[in-house]
Amino acid sequence: MYEIIQKLHSGWAYVASLLLVIAVVNSIIGLVSKKEYKDTDKKIGLFALGAIHTQAVIGLILYFVSPIGFSGFSMSDSALRLTSMEHPLINIIGIVLMTIGWVKHKKLTSSESKFKTVAIYYGLGLLLILSRVPWGLWFK
Repeated sequence: MYEIIQKLHSGWAYVASLLLVIAVVNSIIGLVSKKEYKDTDKKIGLFALGAIHTQAVIGLILYFVSPIGFSGFSMSDSALRLTSMEHPLINIIGIVLMTIGWVKHKKLTSSESKFKTVAIYYGLGLLLILSRVPWGLWFK
């Protein structure tokens, strides 16, 4: 069961990352070109947020069924620390940032401020997530 969830977590990461990159690029393009914020833009941001939340749920399930589990709290092994502590913690912070950005953008009225908020919060979340991906394990 662990291997299946791990493959799902790794595979879904491609989808979630791609949607997140699309949402950030779309927001930057909308901001720079001074486009009107439309339903399509809202859907792109929402799909990215949904995909990243799904990834987080799969990751949390994986964390608790993992044979490694909480053993990563030993700070001696950097690879184990990355997968057991840094990766989950930093990714949760990134997802919280994106969620805050989504909530804030819904309250705004101007297109420019909506695009700017999504670009900043989703962009920071994306940077945090990419900073703690265990790249060596992802491409195996």
